[in-house]
Amino acid sequence: MRKPLLGAVLVASLTACTLSSGEPEEDGERRVVLVTHDSFAMSEDVLTAFREESGITIDVRKLGDAGALTNQLVLTKDSPVGDLAYGIDTTFASRALDEDVFEAYRSPAAAEGPQRYAVDDTDRLTAVDVGDVCVNIDPAALAAKGVPEPANYADLTRAEYQNMLVVEDPATSSPGLAFLLGTIASLGDGWREYWMALRGRGVQVVSGWEEAYTQEFSGSSGEGPRPIVVSYASSPAAEVAEDGTPTTKAALDTCFRQVEYAGVLRGAANTEDARAVLDFLLSPEFQSQVPEQMYVYPSRADVELPETWQAAAPLPESPAEMDPATIAENRERWIDEWRALVQG
Repeated sequence: MRKPLLGAVLVASLTACTLSSGEPEEDGERRVVLVTHDSFAMSEDVLTAFREESGITIDVRKLGDAGALTNQLVLTKDSPVGDLAYGIDTTFASRALDEDVFEAYRSPAAAEGPQRYAVDDTDRLTAVDVGDVCVNIDPAALAAKGVPEPANYADLTRAEYQNMLVVEDPATSSPGLAFLLGTIASLGDGWREYWMALRGRGVQVVSGWEEAYTQEFSGSSGEGPRPIVVSYASSPAAEVAEDGTPTTKAALDTCFRQVEYAGVLRGAANTEDARAVLDFLLSPEFQSQVPEQMYVYPSRADVELPETWQAAAPLPESPAEMDPATIAENRERWIDEWRALVQG
């Protein structure tokens, strides 16, 4: 998917294959089918407390990354595969809205912060988390090479960073696409020349985040050969030494704002309870667990980050942003142009 899943795995009490009904079971149990991305995880205690309080069991089906999830929702919109979807991100939001996949619903909790990330004024998608994509660096590895830490996009084209950067393919990776969009949003028409410069500096392109971060990046457990990687602003929170000091950094002037949304599926079997689950996704109980379970930032403004995050992974203050409609209109053309420039 789009982030390091270093927290708890999906708890066994969530049934990944229950898709056929949002109606009450024979024993009176109410079920909501939540379709989501591969990185979904949450504390079993939080989920159990919600079930005991509401009487609703959440059944989860993982449908791949944000792109695969969106494609599946579009293909099945006349016969929805669930009641609620979570994980549509900034890069695919407009496509889901254009295809009329979701129905309108504004949670009472939206005013606590999520509404500031609204895609439009239709209330069909509600922001649940933020996962800004940024260049990450391994300071120790750079220091060993006698090279300063890069701070912005332009720095990465300098000769001293030859063969040091690994990025994900924007055609196959959500963070790879977000990084491409960040260069376009920040550099305008100059983005093409920029990528040609990166190609000249030996940028390595791999298919996805897992390979880039855990195999090629020197600052991760894989101890790869490259000290600069495209990852997340939150990634340094997962790379903390025993004394509490982060061992990697995010270059905050290279960040692109990526928001993940949830929405009630149009034609869902259990609309009322799906709305209750969406409310739950915005609750302080769920939101407070989002950083450590899924390594993203909560969308609520009143939920504090864990103490280690405040030092190692603060939320970027001025990330590059782009209107989702602009992304939808140009995404495929930009990817094709990128391929021609970088992969020949």
